[in-house]
Amino acid sequence: MVFVLRRLFQAAFLVVVMSVLVFAGLYAIGNPADILIDPDATQAERARLIAQLGLDRPFHEQYFVFVGNVLAGDFGTSFVYNRPALGLILERMPATLELAFAAIVLAVGIGLPLGIYAGLAPTSAAGRGIMAGSILGFSVPNFWQAIVLIMVFSVMLGWLPVSGRGEVGEFLGIRSSLFTLDGLRHIALPAINLAIGHMALVIRLARSGYLEVQSQDFVRFARAKGLRERRIVLVHILRNILIPIVTVVGMSLGGLIAFAVVTESIFAWPGMGKLIIDSIRLLDRPVVVAYLIVVVMIFIVINLLVDLLYSLIDPRIRLDGGSR
Repeated sequence: MVFVLRRLFQAAFLVVVMSVLVFAGLYAIGNPADILIDPDATQAERARLIAQLGLDRPFHEQYFVFVGNVLAGDFGTSFVYNRPALGLILERMPATLELAFAAIVLAVGIGLPLGIYAGLAPTSAAGRGIMAGSILGFSVPNFWQAIVLIMVFSVMLGWLPVSGRGEVGEFLGIRSSLFTLDGLRHIALPAINLAIGHMALVIRLARSGYLEVQSQDFVRFARAKGLRERRIVLVHILRNILIPIVTVVGMSLGGLIAFAVVTESIFAWPGMGKLIIDSIRLLDRPVVVAYLIVVVMIFIVINLLVDLLYSLIDPRIRLDGGSR
């Protein structure tokens, strides 16, 4: 309980600092009125619109008005769309969440067994090939990788569509493109593009963790007892290499949600990434600040869940700093 309260206090402080920095940065970049108001508008019309948007007040007043509205549950109204900023973000969030979920499932589902196999046979041709592929996955720029995927699987082979979310299905009240065949075809390329770099990291972590754990005494004892190698790997070794992988998966999930901007832009995926790019370009301050607050809260929740998951994977870990 002490750990959770401490993390909640840190989270509140982090959100305040972030909101001040972002608000000040957007205030310093320029005046949204210069972009949003027609250059042919009269001075009276310009003054009226600036006052209507609250841009005629000094920075500190604008910020405290924003904070007061946020505490009341109002993140402001978009200058561009004239709709609640939080509503715009939540409207786009499901598409981003399903893309991040699909990417992390691919990264772990493929990267973990490949990494363990590379640890089982580190000197084999397959093991060396897996590690070479992981280095390539780290090195290739995300945007170039996306272009190659589009050229191969969409233009040359014609197997997969290149843009859009596809048909959306519903299961247990949840609407997602993951529930339809057309949706899976549309999400395949952007999910693969997002997953490759994280898959490479999971491969390297799993391989290094396996090589470190397999020489420890409890593994030797399990082999001396005559346990099958499959059981040793899946029960004894896997559990001990999961902690760093859980950390990476947690951080990767937050990163995928926050920084899928390039992939969403290239594949025209209707998620939060394209919205935030357009909002930054148009200096739509309420949307940008609300987006970053939502993303920071997602990171905080994921990190808290990862810390709590540690104690389930390894009961020796105490989050309150005590010992058993």
